[in-house]
Amino acid sequence: MTDTQKPWDQAQDYFKGPVVMRRSKVPEETTDQRLLDSRGPADWVHTDPWRVMRIQSEFVEGFGALAELGPAVSVFGSARTSVDDPTYALGENVGAALVKAGYAVITGGGPGAMEAANKGACEANGTSVGLGIELPFETGLNPFVDLGVNFRYFFARKTMFVKYSQGFIVLPGGFGTLDELFEAITLVQTQKVTSFPIILMGVAYWQGLLDWLQAAALGAGTISAKDLSLITLTDDVEEAVAAIVASDRGLQGDVPEGTGTHPE
Repeated sequence: MTDTQKPWDQAQDYFKGPVVMRRSKVPEETTDQRLLDSRGPADWVHTDPWRVMRIQSEFVEGFGALAELGPAVSVFGSARTSVDDPTYALGENVGAALVKAGYAVITGGGPGAMEAANKGACEANGTSVGLGIELPFETGLNPFVDLGVNFRYFFARKTMFVKYSQGFIVLPGGFGTLDELFEAITLVQTQKVTSFPIILMGVAYWQGLLDWLQAAALGAGTISAKDLSLITLTDDVEEAVAAIVASDRGLQGDVPEGTGTHPE
């Protein structure tokens, strides 16, 4: 901070649900972290029943905000993707193509690849949705989000991604992206949700993962060949969107095995 700058000039926003905090008001732990801390003080455990009310409110707020959204597709990807990375341009193209096909675009609302998909949707005059999460290093929803909902708990947020999507498009990403990817695959594989397209965008990035699943997991018998058919890998935005459109309309044709109509 320079001599002419004030303490509030560089203050970063910290979002705790609908509440914004700055400077000394920023907590050292997130709400999710306290919930999952098995080594915390014993007196905190007795507040768990009250947490149920807060968790319930997140579902109520999420359902209320998204109930009239209409057809939508969730796009996942890394928050670390820079604007000059080819993946950013890919995300913009995905967002715009989904809007052209009649879908709203849902992302985690952060920067990087998520921002790119929101930007593509926003600039195509579509509905751009961001589902944010309370994290110590996040800076809030990106500027291309038209409808935003902030969550404290990952599991409430994940429910919204699944419930209000007709398919998932997954751009290159890290652990958070992998978490969302494999949870989606698991829900489809276990028939907790009606099958719908799960598209990996970026052959060079994702091929190694699919090769490992084929050689190690399928080779060891821990998954089946049918499980692998739940995933589509492509570099072609039009192919990805066409798979979602065909699945959404119940047209099986060239859609990979395992895809189908998403439940209402």
